[in-house]
Amino acid sequence: MRPVSRRDLAVVALGLSVVGWLVVRALYGSLPGFHWWQPLPLLLLAVAEVLGARSLRARLGADRERRRAARSGEAVAMTPGQRVDEPVEPMLVARLAVLAQASAWAGAGFAGLWGGALVFTGTQVGRLAAAPSDALAAGLGVACSLALVVAALLLEGACRTPEE
Repeated sequence: MRPVSRRDLAVVALGLSVVGWLVVRALYGSLPGFHWWQPLPLLLLAVAEVLGARSLRARLGADRERRRAARSGEAVAMTPGQRVDEPVEPMLVARLAVLAQASAWAGAGFAGLWGGALVFTGTQVGRLAAAPSDALAAGLGVACSLALVVAALLLEGACRTPEE
């Protein structure tokens, strides 16, 4: 499995920002208003992926340390109260890698769509009454989407095995 190309993510985000701008420009009067809470699920997923990446990185590091100690015949030092984690299942790591890649693509797509909406509503702030709150929601959408992309790339990085 190849890592996600940052360039490809940027191309998707830019392409969908043009599509988002065109759709919002054409249908802004008939679209329901944007609300600040609409992009929050993306942020929740980003937080979950960052926590998952942190946990996975620690568990894989402990697994590597146990294997290294077993090869050299050393005993693994444990602090009082430390529990021994079960080894990480390889299929779990593979599933998390797929989740990370899917989240990176989805985050890039949402960042583009929210970005297109932000560009349109940002230019209409002085002209339309609903534009300021919609621009705020779109800006929050861009931020949450980019947070998801960053979290997905962190999770993807945690799934990689270092060269030995």
